[in-house]
Amino acid sequence: MAALQWDSIDNTAVDTARLLAADAVEKVGNGHPGTAMSLAPAAYLLFQKVMRRDPRDQHWLGRDRFVLSVGHSSLTQYVQLYLGGYGLELDDLKALRTWGSLTPGHPEFGHTDGVEITTGPLGQGLASAVGFAYAARYERGLLDPDTAVGKSPFDHFVYVVAGDGDLQEGITSEASSLAGHQQLGNLIAIYDSNQISIEDDTNIAFTEDVAKRYEAYNWHVQTVDWKKTGDYVEDIHALNDAIEAAKAETDRPSLIILKTIIGWPSPKKQNTGKIHGSALGADELAAVKEVLGFDPAESFVVSDEVLAHTRKAVDRGAADRAEWQKGFDAWKTANPEKGALLDRLLTGELPDGVEDALPVFEPGKDVSTRAASGKVLNALGPVIPELWGGSADLAESNNTTIEGAASFVPSEHSTGEWTGNEYGRVLHFGIREHAMAAILNGIVLHGPTRAYGGTFLIFSDYMRPAVRLAALMNVPSIFVWTHDSVALGEDGPTHQPIEQLATLRAIPNLAVVRPGDANEVGYAWQEILTRRGGPAGIALTRQNIPVFERGTGEATGETFAAASNVAKGAYILAEAPNGTPDVILIATGSEVQLAVNAREALKADGVNARVVSVPCLEWFEEQDAAYQEKVLPAEITARVSVEAGLALTWKSIVGDAGRSVSIEHFGASADYKTLFREFGITTEAVVAAAKETLGK
Repeated sequence: MAALQWDSIDNTAVDTARLLAADAVEKVGNGHPGTAMSLAPAAYLLFQKVMRRDPRDQHWLGRDRFVLSVGHSSLTQYVQLYLGGYGLELDDLKALRTWGSLTPGHPEFGHTDGVEITTGPLGQGLASAVGFAYAARYERGLLDPDTAVGKSPFDHFVYVVAGDGDLQEGITSEASSLAGHQQLGNLIAIYDSNQISIEDDTNIAFTEDVAKRYEAYNWHVQTVDWKKTGDYVEDIHALNDAIEAAKAETDRPSLIILKTIIGWPSPKKQNTGKIHGSALGADELAAVKEVLGFDPAESFVVSDEVLAHTRKAVDRGAADRAEWQKGFDAWKTANPEKGALLDRLLTGELPDGVEDALPVFEPGKDVSTRAASGKVLNALGPVIPELWGGSADLAESNNTTIEGAASFVPSEHSTGEWTGNEYGRVLHFGIREHAMAAILNGIVLHGPTRAYGGTFLIFSDYMRPAVRLAALMNVPSIFVWTHDSVALGEDGPTHQPIEQLATLRAIPNLAVVRPGDANEVGYAWQEILTRRGGPAGIALTRQNIPVFERGTGEATGETFAAASNVAKGAYILAEAPNGTPDVILIATGSEVQLAVNAREALKADGVNARVVSVPCLEWFEEQDAAYQEKVLPAEITARVSVEAGLALTWKSIVGDAGRSVSIEHFGASADYKTLFREFGITTEAVVAAAKETLGK
């Protein structure tokens, strides 16, 4: 370990960073200057002295990852991206929080080079960073499992800067517990303990001993107190030593509690809530500049000497990259098959043989779609090595286990039911749905593997903030949601989803997939895995439902369409008996069978009904207008939607003349057949609705 080189020019650069943050907020008139001012030394240390990163290539595989969990303090990161030559320039800092700028109010993945993850909702960054650390270990196991720790081209660290708000959010407790359990020695979090939030002193609501909590989670905990002498001394060497000690701790994640004064050295506003989330004001900003020896009359001042010094990060990054490349090239030469695997993973393409591997479910036997999903995952497991996942303590109910695979957990945590090793494939999140979703986001942000996590659909409510962020970031996280309607039965209304399908569909860029039979499940999984943009949630039945007898193409006569049509989002499953529909029955999931049965009943009454299966509205909306018109002709206004949930989704599709067979109230405790009968989710109800809409 080389000694830290820290010169007077570094001090000047840190003070420059503080004032750039204060000036940027002052210019726009809103924002969060205080934390960015007091964290400037720590951020500078990380970006200029500690982390292995190439400012000219944010996708370099060998880079250390950086997560700013205190997303409101976006300037902590933006200023370092500017100083380090990542592509931001001074005008970008001046454009903070304004329309079209590269410096939005919170860091946004895919918008600003160097930003690894969208952060803002507190706790999400630290929780997703646990997913980054998961992914780093799994990818190493997939590509280079036998090389000694620290010697593989796939070894790197995940650095997080978190704050008091992050540590108070429940999601970080869930995720931090898992990180300690998983012994993630590649995860290093710096906790900025300034004890100030919007309501000022955190003692009003937050007095726990964080160090003891994290020690109980099996983290390596250190404290660096810049206030310990009674004077405020930003001891960079002490922080650097703590980081080096954390890097040496290979079998525990590390928390460095950094005790700072928010807004230092603001004479009147430091250590108060006034500097947390608002501009300093002209007089106080001038006073800070005087304290630091800058001209109070000037703004956004960066000396040529400072910028030349900090932009050396570009050359250092290139040198680090070149040195890493030697090891990577040697690995690839020695491991041609693994190298070919990595090349494919980086393209995002699935391997050959995926469709051929899909199980074929024979008609005539009822199969729950959750059971079908489990069979699909086990069929795809040997073909797609990058596919891994598990459940929030519901593996047997969610059918998420790839059989024969080890669990992703240190071997000492193996149980009578599960055999673990650090590179295993089966994920166990415990009863931590929110952390599960955030960890999945971190996994897919980190690299090219595909991870999924399962729970009951009702508990998607616990996951929703992280699901929304996945959609916002346009990343392909996969959520498996079983027990998808009141048909889960006797567990009763607390466990029976009513509004969940509709409200999840309300999240932009989230694909909600509800297959109508077992063969739809297989093609749904194939389509989900083919896509690399935006998350998907697959909603699956507890109860058995029919497997339809199908043809190999489109629906004709009495021949049902092939399940491969799932990729279009909606398709004509069964054409009207005479080829020209009087009414269109539109159904999803377990209710598709009701539409099919209603078609037969209506046929006996001389009514020609087309059945449209809609496994995914979002995919259907991507199809061109001609295809949409073919499936749902505008001239046919007699329409009935059939779904055991709120009708909210379907109002714009069935129109004023249409009808919906739905549930607009909470459920009850009884077997599913009783519930469907009592709540009117029946073939008879579909027939009646069809006749009513025809009469309309």
